[in-house]
Amino acid sequence: MITPTDSFRKVHYNLRPAKQVERRMLVDALLLLSEAGFQVRDYEYTGMGSIHFVDFVMFHKFLGIHSMISVELSSEIKDRIEFNRPYRNVIRTEVDCPIGDILAKLSQTEQHLVWLDYDNILAEYMLEDIAMAVSRMSSGSIFLITVDTELPGFCSGAVSETSPAETRAYFEKEAGRYLSPFLQDKDYRYENLFSINQTAIAGSIQTGLRGSGNRFLPLFNFLYKDGHRMMTIGGMLGGDKERRKIRRSRLSKTEYARFSLDEKPCEIWVPCLTRKELLYLDSYMPSDEGWSPKEFELKEDEIEQYKRIYRFFPNYAELLM
Repeated sequence: MITPTDSFRKVHYNLRPAKQVERRMLVDALLLLSEAGFQVRDYEYTGMGSIHFVDFVMFHKFLGIHSMISVELSSEIKDRIEFNRPYRNVIRTEVDCPIGDILAKLSQTEQHLVWLDYDNILAEYMLEDIAMAVSRMSSGSIFLITVDTELPGFCSGAVSETSPAETRAYFEKEAGRYLSPFLQDKDYRYENLFSINQTAIAGSIQTGLRGSGNRFLPLFNFLYKDGHRMMTIGGMLGGDKERRKIRRSRLSKTEYARFSLDEKPCEIWVPCLTRKELLYLDSYMPSDEGWSPKEFELKEDEIEQYKRIYRFFPNYAELLM
C-alpha cells in the first residue's frame, strides 16, 4: 500500500547537506553529458518536488530544463504545493496521484529525466514504478532512484530494532522475485542492506527493459546519510552509441561517476566545519596530495573527504531581516 510519508514536515529539504552535495554532483554530471552531446535542457523532468522543489529549481536554473512535472501523493498539502510552486510556466504539478500513474503516460518519443526520489524503504510499488518508468523511456533518457536503506521499522536510529529474520521476511515479501532464494538471515544484516536494495532495484530495471532494445548504462551509485542512510542509483538508457558518448565525455574523469553497479558506491559524508574553516580550506583547493592545514586540527579522513566534495559543498548562513 502506498502511503505519504510527510517527510517534508520533519526536515527542510534545503538543509540536508549530504543530499545537497548529491544534487550538485548530479547537476555537474548532467552538464558534462550536455557537453558530450546529450541535449539535457530539452529533456522533460519528472520528480517529486513536495513543497520545496529544490531539485526543480536547480535543474531549471543550471541546466535550463523547461518542461517539468512534480508529483505528490498526498492531497492534504495541495494548496501549499501550489503556493510554493516556482516557475509556474515551467513546472506542472500532479497532486493526489501515485507517480506510477504519471510514469505510465510518459511519451515514448521524447527524452526524459526521471528521479524517483523516495524517502522511505524499498517496497513492491517502488519496484513496479521503476519497471514502468524504464519501459517507457527512450534512448538517451536518464533514470534515478533513491530509497532509504535503513531497517524496516527504523524510527529512533537504533539499528537493533529489527532482527535479520524480520528484515528477511520484509524483503522477501516486497522484493522476493528479484532476490536469491538461497540468502539466509545473516545476509539481511544492516551492513548488507545496501546490496539487498541494489540487487532488487537492478532486477526491476532489467524487467522493465525487456523487449525495449535499451540497456541500463550505470552512471551513479551514491550512498549518503542525513539522519537516515540513503542510496541513489542512476544511469542512462541506451546502447553502444550512448555508451561511447558517455565514455568520451569528461564524466569519466570525475570521482563520483560509477559506470558499473559492481563498483564501490560513492559515499558522501559532510565534515562538520565552521564557516571560517571552510573559507580557509577553500583557499587551498584543489590541494596537493598530503596537504593539511597548519592552523587547526582536522583528521586525515575529514581533509580527504572535503577535497573530494569541496566544489559541491553547500554553504548555509543565517540572514536576519
